[in-house]
Amino acid sequence: MTDRITVEELSELMKKCTGVTVAPEDLRRDESAFEALGVDSLGLLGIVGELENRYGTPMPTDAERSKTPRQFLDLVNGALLAGA
Repeated sequence: MTDRITVEELSELMKKCTGVTVAPEDLRRDESAFEALGVDSLGLLGIVGELENRYGTPMPTDAERSKTPRQFLDLVNGALLAGA
């Protein structure tokens, strides 16, 4: 387990927690918004919960309100690096 979440891992988490399948390359695009990908704030909350269980580290309170995968990864990876 690393101290950073990759777009590949986020793609897997999205499928597991929300049932939405999105290719990692689609998550790399800056213009891709979670809403356009079919993931709402409740889905992000599920992903946040999974990450907190997996890493034993609280995630930022704003993570589930992230608009884009890049914003989400920046917040989550920042929390993981701070907790390392």
